[in-house]
Amino acid sequence: MKTIYNIQKWTIGLMLFVFAFACSDDFLDKTKQYEINSETYFNSKEDYQNALIAAYNLLHSTYINVLMGEIASDNTLCGGESASDVPGFQQIDQMIHTPINSQLKNLWDWMFAGVNRSAYILEFQDKTAFEGKEVIIAEAHFLHAYYNFELVKWFGAIPLKENKRFERGDEQKIPRSPVSEVYASIEKDLLAAIPHLPTTPPDGQVGRATKGAAQALLGKVYLYQNKFAEAAQVLETVIHSNTYSLVTDYASIFEKEGENGAESVFEIQYTDAEGASFDCLQCSKGNVAVGFNSIRNYNGPVFDSGYSFNVPVQEAVDAFEAGDLRKDVAILDIVAWAAANNATYAEGYKHTGYFNRKYIARKGDLNSPDQNLTNPNNYRAIRYADVLLMAAEALNRGNISDERARDYLNQVRKRAFGNENHNITVSGSALTEAIWKERRVEFLGEGLRFFDLVRTGKGTEIQGFTANKNEVFPIPYEEIRFANGNWQQNQGY
Repeated sequence: MKTIYNIQKWTIGLMLFVFAFACSDDFLDKTKQYEINSETYFNSKEDYQNALIAAYNLLHSTYINVLMGEIASDNTLCGGESASDVPGFQQIDQMIHTPINSQLKNLWDWMFAGVNRSAYILEFQDKTAFEGKEVIIAEAHFLHAYYNFELVKWFGAIPLKENKRFERGDEQKIPRSPVSEVYASIEKDLLAAIPHLPTTPPDGQVGRATKGAAQALLGKVYLYQNKFAEAAQVLETVIHSNTYSLVTDYASIFEKEGENGAESVFEIQYTDAEGASFDCLQCSKGNVAVGFNSIRNYNGPVFDSGYSFNVPVQEAVDAFEAGDLRKDVAILDIVAWAAANNATYAEGYKHTGYFNRKYIARKGDLNSPDQNLTNPNNYRAIRYADVLLMAAEALNRGNISDERARDYLNQVRKRAFGNENHNITVSGSALTEAIWKERRVEFLGEGLRFFDLVRTGKGTEIQGFTANKNEVFPIPYEEIRFANGNWQQNQGY
């Protein structure tokens, strides 16, 4: 099957093409110049498809969201080579980050680039008619929602511009919209997308948004706002669609053969055939986080070496119950592994002895042109297990049905232990805690933990976390400066 990223290179941003021609010498003085720029584009189905590819392309850069989402949590330490290796990551790990942070600036820039590219399509959605356009427009709405959701999670209030691109000078005129308005805009995008998205990826191109992906994202957006009834309804719609299922072998999810499988609701596609450099990490079509997560100076079977960032802590390892099959999938005990496989490695900064096995480099990949920046491991952005556990939480916390909540939770636990001997039988607040605990071990290493802690009021479990400050990250210094007094910095920064 093809992925959308392999159709063709993206060619859209703010683009300017100039075509000039002359028919003969007699007409040289009458030569017409034809200009196709960002305002006169979208004249064919192909133009819309190219713009859509450009909007999907920024999903590659969300590797940084996943990496920092773990580092910011209580699951991992930053690691790396030394205390000065990528200072922005180190500061976030210690919760001492400030508005001057290159990695936060990258995340802001790249997510707003995604917002603008998807908004570009929406701005011109009525310009040209063709068969199947409603699906492309629906995908643009989905992507617009996806990027804005990432931004509101990280930065709180952000500027909004409905169905239009941001332009130079908007930062001094458009205010940061309250979080409630941002969520309302995201909901509106997803509700516009859902009716027109197919159940399976359009044209068989894996990586494109589907109805289930939009519904699952909407359910997550509702859950983040404690809209439990709405979340339960839409998430159970996904469950009852029978489109997805838990795979039997948890370990297979994170291997190449498990990509885009029955459990994948939305998956970001990466390739090892086209990479980038440290000068343009967002240009890589590979999963940059994988190289950062990997074992420093490793020499041995199965895995490739990397930069030893994002190393799990003992507390996270101990969160797994005895007999939980997920532990050895999520956690690589490098000491035990090296002894059993005659492998060698170097200890990085704040070495814990553990690595994020789900997203470390495997041998046999092309990794062109840079092994550490061009790993092909897809990011499983929304898994069916997430849908089940979100539905369980919404049903329980919304006082809707603890019985159904336990059923969904225990489906995940049955796969985790290989039997029903570990089923949860409690109700009420004890069930809530059981669901939250399950989320930690099910998704360890997948970038969800920090935001789960924040949205459930448990951020202070993170060492160094300051309440009423660290729930969001600072707006980059440059953006506050460019806004020239129009935007105020987040509290505490």
